[in-house]
Amino acid sequence: MPDFQLSAQLKGHDADVRAVAFPTANTVLSSSRDSTVRLWRKTADKPPKFDATLTSQGNGYINSLAFFRPTQQWPDGFIVSAGQETIIEVKRPTLTATDNADRLLVGHGHNVCALDMSPRGDYLVSGGWDGKAIVWGTDKWEIKVQLAHEGEVRSVWAVLAYDEHTVITGSADTYVRIFDLRKVNHNGEVDPIRTLSTGTLVRALCKLPTGLKGHPSGAEFASAGNDGIIRLWKLNGTEVGTLQGHDSFIYSLGCLPSADIVSAGEDRTVRIWRGSECIQTITHPAISVWAVAVCPENGDIVSGASDNVVRVFTRSPERTADLETLSQFEESVRSSAIPAQQIETTINKEKLKPASWLLNNPGSKDGQVTTVLEENNTIGAYQWSLSQQKWIHVGTVVDSTGSSGRKVEYQGREYDYVFDVDIEEGKPPLKLPYNLSENPFEAATKFLGDNELPISYLDQVAQFITTNTKGATIGQTSDAPSTDPYGIESSVPESTNKFLPYTEYLSISQAKWEPAVKKLKSLNEKHLLAGNKHIALNPDGVNGVEEVLQAAMGSSPSQKAKGLPGLNSASQNILSIITQWPYADRLPALDALRCLVIWPGVASVNDSTYGNVVKVALKGALDSEQPVQHEDKSLAEFARLFKADSVNANNVMLSLRTVTNLFSTEEGRRLAVEESAGIITILARIAGLMDNLPPIGKENNNLQIALTSAIFNYSCLTFKESGAATLDILSGVCEIAVGVISQQSDAEVLFRAVMALGMILAAGGQGKSVAKALGVGGAIGEAAKKSGELRIQTLARECMVFLRQ
Repeated sequence: MPDFQLSAQLKGHDADVRAVAFPTANTVLSSSRDSTVRLWRKTADKPPKFDATLTSQGNGYINSLAFFRPTQQWPDGFIVSAGQETIIEVKRPTLTATDNADRLLVGHGHNVCALDMSPRGDYLVSGGWDGKAIVWGTDKWEIKVQLAHEGEVRSVWAVLAYDEHTVITGSADTYVRIFDLRKVNHNGEVDPIRTLSTGTLVRALCKLPTGLKGHPSGAEFASAGNDGIIRLWKLNGTEVGTLQGHDSFIYSLGCLPSADIVSAGEDRTVRIWRGSECIQTITHPAISVWAVAVCPENGDIVSGASDNVVRVFTRSPERTADLETLSQFEESVRSSAIPAQQIETTINKEKLKPASWLLNNPGSKDGQVTTVLEENNTIGAYQWSLSQQKWIHVGTVVDSTGSSGRKVEYQGREYDYVFDVDIEEGKPPLKLPYNLSENPFEAATKFLGDNELPISYLDQVAQFITTNTKGATIGQTSDAPSTDPYGIESSVPESTNKFLPYTEYLSISQAKWEPAVKKLKSLNEKHLLAGNKHIALNPDGVNGVEEVLQAAMGSSPSQKAKGLPGLNSASQNILSIITQWPYADRLPALDALRCLVIWPGVASVNDSTYGNVVKVALKGALDSEQPVQHEDKSLAEFARLFKADSVNANNVMLSLRTVTNLFSTEEGRRLAVEESAGIITILARIAGLMDNLPPIGKENNNLQIALTSAIFNYSCLTFKESGAATLDILSGVCEIAVGVISQQSDAEVLFRAVMALGMILAAGGQGKSVAKALGVGGAIGEAAKKSGELRIQTLARECMVFLRQ
C-alpha cells in the first residue's frame, strides 16, 4: 500500500488548530485557538482545493469538535463545538458565524476539551477541565446522564462513544474508565464498570474495528497520552499491546478503515501504525500536531497543527497535491527550525557524526530521528523513512532565542528557564523547567502531572510562565490566549505574599468588541427580517452601539479622559435590548453592559420602564420572559419570583460582572449602596441560600468567580467607607462567602471568597462582630484545607490573626 502524500493545505486560521473532523470526502471541519470553527468544502479535484466558511466565532479558544450526521429530520446534520467558553454549540453546517446556534448546551463549568458522537447519533458525550463527563441525548439536546469520576480526576481529556450503551473516558488522573449507560446508580449517575490504570495522563482514545477486519492484536480500542505510548485494550480491561515510537505527548488518535492506527503529537509528527509497527511518519513544519481525524468514506487523513494550518493527506494518486505544492511542503519541513530541546539528548557539536554517515547507516525504525554535522557547520535533523529506505532531512536544529542566552541545566537537560515554585510552606520549591519552544499550557500540564498537583492550577501556572518569560517565544505566535480573561491575573504565589488589606476594587472588563458587535448586528437583522421592528434598533442606533463598543470594550477609561461620544445613547439601546429581546438573544448585550459600566456616566443611565442599569442587568439575566416582567418589583422582591430552571448561567454570570464593575466609578458605587439590599438578596439566591431554593450556576466557574468578585467589592467598600457598612451588607457578604466555600473547590473561587471575609475582618468594628457571630473562622479553615494552595493558606492565617485580635 502506498504512503500517504499531501493532498491539500487549508490556510485561514490565525492560531493553533486544536481540533479537526473529516465527516465526508468533500468536507473538513476545524477549530482553533483563534476562537473560530471553519467548514472547508472541496471545490476542485486536480489539484485538490478546499474553500472555507466561518461557521462560528466565539470569545475563547475552541478545542473540541464532533459531527452529528444527517438524518431525515436534520438533513444537513450539525457541527458540534466547544472550548474555553464552557458552552457546547450545536449548529447546522449551512449557517455562518453571524447566525444563531440551533442549540447551546450548558452543563460544564470549565473548558470543554473533548466531544464525541455515538455511532447512531443517539447521544453526544463531552469531557472537560471541570472533571466532568456528560452524556447528552440528541433527541432534545439535554443532559441524559453524568458519568461518575471518583477521586481527584482533575480533567477528562478524552471521551469515546464506543457504541450505543458504552462510553470510555481518559483523564488527567492517568485512568481510562469504561461505562455502561444502562447502569444508572441511585444518584442518577453512571459508575464505571472498569477503571484501567495507564500510569500517564490520558489525552486520546479511539475505537478499533473488530472481527475479520479488526486490529491484529484483537484490541477493541486504543489510548495514548503523555508518555508517548499507544496502549491497546479490550473492553474487558485487558491490555493486549503497546505501540512505541513517538518522542513526546500524543494528543490525538484515529483509525483507518484498514485498522491501521493514526496518531499525532508534540514531536511534530503524524504516524501510521500497522499492527505493532510504525509504517510511516509524516513530519510537520510545526511545534505540535494537535489533532488528527480520518475520513470514513475514503480513508484520507486530516491534521491540525500549531502553525495554524489544516492539512489533508491521501494514499490516492488522484487526490495527491500537485508537484509544486508537494515540493513546497517538503521544503517547509526541511527549512523548519527545530529547537534543540525537542531532541531528547544533549547535542555536542564536537561529537556529532558527519553528514556522510547517513549514506551507509540505515535507521532501525520508521520515524527515527538522528542529528549530523552538515558541511556548513549547522546541525541537521534527519528522519528515517521505512518505506523509502532513506534518511529525510526534516529541519535544522537551533538553540532557542529570546532568553538571556544562558542555558540552565536541570536533570541532564538544558532549558531557557528553570523556575522555583513554592507550593507548600516548609518544603523546598518545585522545579518548573521551560523552553521557549514549548507551549505554556503543555509545559504547565506536564509540571502538574509530574508533581501530582490539581489540574485547577493549570491556568495559573501557564500565566506564570507567560508573565515570567515576558511573552518571548520561538516557533509559535507570541499572542497566546489569555489564561484568565475575566479576572485578576496572578502568578504562582510565594510564601512572602501579604494579602490583607487589599483596597482596590476588582473589575472584570476585558473583552473583544468585534464578536459582540457582530452578534448584536446579526440578531438585530434577524428581528428586522422577522418583522419585529418594535424591538430592533434602527441603522443609526446600530452604528452608535458599534462605535461605542469599539472604543470601550477592552479599553481603560483612564486612557480616554474626554469620554466617549454617544455613550449615553448607546447605553440606553443596550438596556432596551436586555429588557425587550428574547431571552436567548440577550447575552451579547449583557456582555456589552458589563464593559460599559466602568465608564463614568453609565451607572447613572436609566431605562424609563425598568429603572437603573443594575435592575436591568439582573432582571434581564434572570427573567426569561419577553419582555422582562416584574418591572414594578424591587430587586429583593424579584429574587423570589424568577424561575431558576429557565435561567442561562452565562447570562447570570455577565450580570454579576456588571455588579462587580459598578465599583469602578463613584456613581456606580453609590448605586451599589442604594441597591445593596436587593443585590445582596439576589446574590444569596444565586448562591442557594434562600428559602431552600437551589443555587444557580453551581458548576460554572466563571459565574462563581463573578459572584465572589462582587461580594469582595462590597467588603472592600465597607473597609474603605465605614459609613457604607450596613448590617445587610456585612451579614450578606459573610453568609454568601461561607456558602460558596461550602459548595465550591476551585482555588480562585475560594481565594476570592476568603478575601471577602478577610476584608470585613480587617475593617474591624461591627463587621468583625458580625463575622465572628456567623462563625466565619470555620469556613476560612475549610477553604485552606480544601485547596491546599499556599496563597489560600497564607491568606487564611492573616484572617485568623484579625479574627483573634
